[in-house]
Amino acid sequence: MNIGRKIYYDLLTGNVIVDTGERSGAVIETTTMQDFASYAALAERTPSTVGVIELEYGQYVEDFAESNGYRVDVATGAIIFSYPDPNESDAPQVFTQPLTERIAEQNARLADVELALIEIFSGGVA
Repeated sequence: MNIGRKIYYDLLTGNVIVDTGERSGAVIETTTMQDFASYAALAERTPSTVGVIELEYGQYVEDFAESNGYRVDVATGAIIFSYPDPNESDAPQVFTQPLTERIAEQNARLADVELALIEIFSGGVA
């Protein structure tokens, strides 16, 4: 069995409180109540001040590996990542949409452009 990670975060700041990590093998999925009882960082919080994002197993695996930080955008409830700048090691963290999502969007745009070019050069017949 494969279980995706859960990201528990502060609803006001978006700061991550607990990342349960991905699990596989002989594991059991836990409830939010069980997590609050198991993790000290959650147990000391009021549940109404904590949000949770449940990810699929393997979701954003490359982003977690390549980033130097992540948090939750409280306005959208989406995970945002910071990636190191190889040219400026002291640059401040800038959080942005996951690179995997940006690449997928760029690939979709590229496919649309290619289709449009085919239509233009074939006289409107694709």
